[in-house]
Amino acid sequence: MLAELGIITTAVALLLAWYAVLASVWGAQSGSERWVYSARNAALLTWPLLTTACAAMIISQVNGDFHIEYVWATTERSSDLFFKLTALWGGQAGSLLFWSWVLSTFSGAALLWNWRSERRLMPYVIAFTMGTLGFFLILNVIIENPFTRLWQYPNGQVETALFQPAGAMPAIPRDGRGLNPLLRHPGMVFHPPTLYLGYVGMVIPWAFAMAALASGELSTHWIRATRRWILVAWLFLSLGLILGGRWAYDVLGWGGYWGWDPVENAALLPWLTGTAFLHSVMIQEKRGMLKVWNMALIILTFLLVILGTFSTRSGIVSSVHSFAQSPIGPPMFAFLAISALLSIGLWLYRWQRGELAAEHHLESWLSRESLFILNNLLFVAITVAVFWGSYAPIFTELFTGEKITLGPPYFNSVTAPLFAALYVLMGIAPLSAWGRTSTKRLGSAMLIPLLLTAALVILLVVFGMRNWMAILAYALVGFAGFVTLYEIWRGVKARAQRESWLVAAYRLFGRNRRRYGGYVIHLGVVVIGLGVIGSTIFQQETQRTLAEGEALTLGRYTMVYDQLTRAVAADGRVMTIAEVEVYDGNQLVATLRPRQDFFPNTEGMNTMTIAGSYSTLESDFYVLLVAWEEISQAGATFKVYLNPLVNLVWWGGIILIVGIMVAAWPEPDRLRAVREMSTVGSGTTSLRV
Repeated sequence: MLAELGIITTAVALLLAWYAVLASVWGAQSGSERWVYSARNAALLTWPLLTTACAAMIISQVNGDFHIEYVWATTERSSDLFFKLTALWGGQAGSLLFWSWVLSTFSGAALLWNWRSERRLMPYVIAFTMGTLGFFLILNVIIENPFTRLWQYPNGQVETALFQPAGAMPAIPRDGRGLNPLLRHPGMVFHPPTLYLGYVGMVIPWAFAMAALASGELSTHWIRATRRWILVAWLFLSLGLILGGRWAYDVLGWGGYWGWDPVENAALLPWLTGTAFLHSVMIQEKRGMLKVWNMALIILTFLLVILGTFSTRSGIVSSVHSFAQSPIGPPMFAFLAISALLSIGLWLYRWQRGELAAEHHLESWLSRESLFILNNLLFVAITVAVFWGSYAPIFTELFTGEKITLGPPYFNSVTAPLFAALYVLMGIAPLSAWGRTSTKRLGSAMLIPLLLTAALVILLVVFGMRNWMAILAYALVGFAGFVTLYEIWRGVKARAQRESWLVAAYRLFGRNRRRYGGYVIHLGVVVIGLGVIGSTIFQQETQRTLAEGEALTLGRYTMVYDQLTRAVAADGRVMTIAEVEVYDGNQLVATLRPRQDFFPNTEGMNTMTIAGSYSTLESDFYVLLVAWEEISQAGATFKVYLNPLVNLVWWGGIILIVGIMVAAWPEPDRLRAVREMSTVGSGTTSLRV
């Protein structure tokens, strides 16, 4: 019954999505409000239908309805309820259904929130959001239907089909295969949905941009309408990247959090262009410039979202993060190509008609506009470098017949100078003025941050740092941090003349959330930068085989191997657990249990290497029980890392998320305006057909 409910609701949602596309376009072209309202209602109705489909799937997972192939493939009776619930996005078909539900949610919210204020754009916003949703529902209904069931013929043959084949009976296995072992981790449980929220959220600003191009309404309305949508999408994309890094650090056992894996990079690419857009769009709002560029950036961001989804699911890239290979590759590539042609075609059409012309020109190369433009060029340069490094094996094999893979040395050498330049701009840009800045004024504004940076460098040298590259990196990142703190301090100080410092700080952030939320984001990026520098340049590692009672020393820590045990967990995994003691000098500071988890009867990657870690703000003493060496009672091989300042990466991520929330929080004036519009229009806000 639940399977039938899911089949029907997703199919009806598919029909409604495409009806909404046709009705909205027809309504916009003919000027018929009736058709536009009908399209809106159809778009809104996709949400309860897809919510019902998701609920049907989750209930099936919890109840262990293994007649449904997806439930059989992603759950098992012994799974925790938590993993049964999150199995919705643990496989290809379920995650596509979740993708569609999230897009339906975002689309409905955007329609309701912006219906009156951006009325001229709405018909085309419906068309582009529902066109995207309609495509993903085609995948869900026709190619990767999560409600496909198992059927058995009298001869014992089992096949999968949506509806009962002639002569077959329902096949109901006693138990399921269970979730992919690598997904049974809190970081990976939350990482995919946050990434989906980030990916899908980027569809909304793209849809508004396309609506502006299609309707010819090319003022800043579409930017004002989508600023918070892209901030929300950027928030979730940032959170997804951070959680993915934490998962890799805890589970993959390479001692780090970022390996320039193609699927990691696929999520990073739209984040980079989205970040560039968030900066450049301010120039259009303030000065009416960069209209062509901003359109290009948001189109590129959307296309990178679709490319990332395609890469992860089609199997064209080899990655530990890529859990699915299916026939959705060709249709996804076709959708990517059609989206690119349509978007670029509309963009070129308006550009060549002069409708995206700038209202002002650059007055000086020493201005906030020019520094933001340079910032954008750096982000795009990093995007190009990461894109080439990620897809080089495909392009080189396609054009030369020989696959060339570019590893971390390529990415580090190319992107590190570009990121360093971004930190310099992060320090200078907030001190510059719109239009024109004199060198004298800029120099005066930079004086205190530069003095603080010089003091930082002196302290580093005094305390023994001799690595010039690290000193330079800390100086650049420190400069950006000092400028940010200096700007916040100046703002609070100006208000503190008439109110207390605490009240002044509260009101300063409350009255200009966008600016000061941005400063908090900058502080988060600075803290992340400090963590990356420390854990990259000063990371120490060693590998040794130890007999029980033997010790190894790394940095100021000594690790003593005590014993090895084996156990079988409730979910059937076989755990090999080493127990080690960690001493700081002569003081015992931690007892760690690094382990290997082996999942028998599981296809694909069935081994997890779980690190034991002693964490302080200063460093992580990170111990791995090496999987590829023989383990016995007589001895075990350990790979041990000392990762200085690595925890700043996670703390910086939290600060960054807080900053985004501050920047994205609706202004009181906006909320008041929405409430007033709702009150005035209360008689006409009901759904009309």
